[in-house]
Amino acid sequence: MNQAAAVPAVAGRDIQAVREAYLARKGEVIAGLRAVSASTRGIRGLLQALSELADGALQALWQQAGLPAGVALLAVGGFGRGELFPHSDVDVVLLLPDGVSPDGDAPLKRRIEAFIGSCWDAGLEIGSSVRTVEECVAQAVGDVTVQTSLLESRLITGSRKLFLEFQGRFRQTVDARNFFVAKTLEMRQRHTKFENTPYSLEPNCKESPGGLRDLQVILWVANAAGFGKSWDELARRGLATPFEARQIKRNEALLSLIRAKLHVVANRREDRLVFDLQGAVAESFGYLPLVRADGRVVSRASEVLMKRFYWAAKAVAQLNQILLLNIEERLNPATQEPRPINERFLEKAGMIEVASDDLYLKQPQAILETFLLYQTTVGVKGLSARTLRALYSARKVMDARFRDDPVNHATFRAILMQPQGITHAMRLMNQTSVLGRYLWVFRRIVGQMQHDLFHVYTVDQHILMVLRNVRRFFMAEHAHEYPFCSQLAAGWDKPYILYIAALFHDIAKGRGGDHSDLGAREVRRFCRAHDIAAEDCQLVEFLVREHLAMSRVAQKEDLGDPAVIGAFAERVGNERNLTALYLLTVADIRGTSPKVWNAWKGKLLEDLYKYTLRRLGGRAPDPSAEVEARKRDALVQLQLFALPFEAHKKLWDSLDVGYFMRHDASDIAWHTRHVSRHVGGDRVIVRARLSPVGEGLQVLVYTPDQTDLFARICGYFDQAGFSILDAKVHTATNGYALDTFQVVTAMLPDHYRELCSMVESELALTINTAGPLPPPSRGRVSRRVKSFPIAPRIDLRPDEKAQRWLLSISASDRVGLLYSVARVLARHKINLQLAKVSTLGERVEDTFLIDGAELQQNRRQIEIETELLEAISA
Repeated sequence: MNQAAAVPAVAGRDIQAVREAYLARKGEVIAGLRAVSASTRGIRGLLQALSELADGALQALWQQAGLPAGVALLAVGGFGRGELFPHSDVDVVLLLPDGVSPDGDAPLKRRIEAFIGSCWDAGLEIGSSVRTVEECVAQAVGDVTVQTSLLESRLITGSRKLFLEFQGRFRQTVDARNFFVAKTLEMRQRHTKFENTPYSLEPNCKESPGGLRDLQVILWVANAAGFGKSWDELARRGLATPFEARQIKRNEALLSLIRAKLHVVANRREDRLVFDLQGAVAESFGYLPLVRADGRVVSRASEVLMKRFYWAAKAVAQLNQILLLNIEERLNPATQEPRPINERFLEKAGMIEVASDDLYLKQPQAILETFLLYQTTVGVKGLSARTLRALYSARKVMDARFRDDPVNHATFRAILMQPQGITHAMRLMNQTSVLGRYLWVFRRIVGQMQHDLFHVYTVDQHILMVLRNVRRFFMAEHAHEYPFCSQLAAGWDKPYILYIAALFHDIAKGRGGDHSDLGAREVRRFCRAHDIAAEDCQLVEFLVREHLAMSRVAQKEDLGDPAVIGAFAERVGNERNLTALYLLTVADIRGTSPKVWNAWKGKLLEDLYKYTLRRLGGRAPDPSAEVEARKRDALVQLQLFALPFEAHKKLWDSLDVGYFMRHDASDIAWHTRHVSRHVGGDRVIVRARLSPVGEGLQVLVYTPDQTDLFARICGYFDQAGFSILDAKVHTATNGYALDTFQVVTAMLPDHYRELCSMVESELALTINTAGPLPPPSRGRVSRRVKSFPIAPRIDLRPDEKAQRWLLSISASDRVGLLYSVARVLARHKINLQLAKVSTLGERVEDTFLIDGAELQQNRRQIEIETELLEAISA
């Protein structure tokens, strides 16, 4: 190797010339990319053009750097495949002969450093490494990521002899079977990171299941095994059919176009279809919102884009599974003979395999039988590549006649009535597109986005998640999750009723109109077609129509009011309906997002269930009898604390029936312990404890009432970083406020006693501090709220008795929102009786029971509503 004593520097003007030429040509290619709308034709050529531009710039800079003739510059990774996205890294390896090290050769080291620096100066976002052939081979042996990157290496410039030597030695280190196992395990880990679904609302078009990386995995393992480097080569070798190769190339082009446009729109490397970019990318595709004649937007442009993405991702996921199974069979030929299941199906290595490739085309009724066998055949863990391919090719026979076939109706009904495997069967049917083709109404919501900011799944994935949750209530191994639900499910005789309700509860979303009523009509048609008994059909229809009722009552109405319980009991009708609705409601809320469900919501639903059950059983208690029962239970608990005789009397005499109806015996006992000796005093009493019904704290405040008390308390909790889940506000007959708050914080420390002490002292000081209320802080609005803002709404109306008012607020959540509302109420001397605070993702749905003189005046009422709207506007 020629090691010159002096290293000539690359002239600045030469680098500038390369930079200007490279960036000018790159700008032309990106301009061409901007001009491409929804058509995917030409995207491959544009990515190749960007790669070739980078090649040319690197070759020019390499020549100017004067590097020795015996070294080579290799492209690796995506750049090695000959495609480059607008803001992707240009990954290269400077390959040196064995025995040559920059550390021992100062001139060579300076030349290499000068070359790498000139790349950055020329506008190339380079990712570089310097290795000898021996180092490359050694690192590849121990690191599958390095092995994958080098597998796609190609020579850009320099010594071809060195490159061929490297390739020969590197290929000897690649064990195709081990590489296949490593890459499939890596893929599973990546899928788990994305919750094993391509249907998240902000998917990663490269890394998510069904993304570009899933296609690259196929080519990597095929390349390592010597089966080919392109889709056409795989088709020629029989690993893919020509039809599958065409489908892969079509969907790969769409995903590539979306990723490229993401880079251009974001002006940076961005592979996630985040909310604030979806609209801009959709516009670059030329998509427009669908608007009705009355001006109402039926679907946004972003929804059109996302639906197209989800369908492509779904196809990629299916084809990925088929081709990987084919490659695995080639790498590991089965030694076990297939075992016949029946005349149409075999069991091969734990997979269901069709006896003939054209089975489904000749006998379409066998399609649904596949999934019934999947449920009922012991030892089966999936479908073979041959079966998956046959299903993929049989989509055209799943037509109206297929959907109307009584034999198929009976098979689908049998699938729903199996004692196990319901969730797995339905998910597999959705993955293979069978579910949407059999239930045509389900097909309409596949990939349907939800812009309510608390659902984190598309409609079809949410439905399958709810089905999974219902199924878990009937499985002993999940009884620890929701014991009360499991207890109720254990006594339920027909689980399939709940499964059907879960499948249909949101199936009419996105059509316009009330999706509950539309869904009830759809499930009625389904039950009639599938010979579901009339009594069961009525129950399923009731569940779909009323699936939102229980959560609304539990979270928005006063469960201490017998009239509320009576109205809800009349609505559900009987205990069977109530139990089914309760189970579906819990499963539904849990299936929206991991962040939406909490123990407090669970307690509200359970309380509503139990109160309604008493009413339905003819045991609806007289309020006075119920109050006396709670008092007795509270006294039993108080005996453990050795309070003086009748220490409770003075406090309880100042509290009315409403207080005792809203608090259970344990809360009454807790209040009495800490407040009874302070009745009539001037001291502010604040007590806090770990919540007995879940996470967070329960905080008690007892103090002489004042008009801005609720606002001051809310202000403290906002400043201290607490979120209020629930507030029970009560004013005693002696003019004292006895308020209880359920609060949570992001970081509940292990030493919660210190946190309780802090709340007790700081909140008492806040209440005692005189002076005007401080202005609310305007918290930062989240990215999702910015992309899909919720129009703030105020609804103020008298309750059924026309004695108090119900204030309902719907708005985007932010820090200080509740405090802003409380300040308005305090300013107008509005008394707060009850607060139901419900946070659903980035949306709040709060309900307040209030009264005050100003509410009786129309002009004042309008002023209050106007101020509230201003306060909750983001």
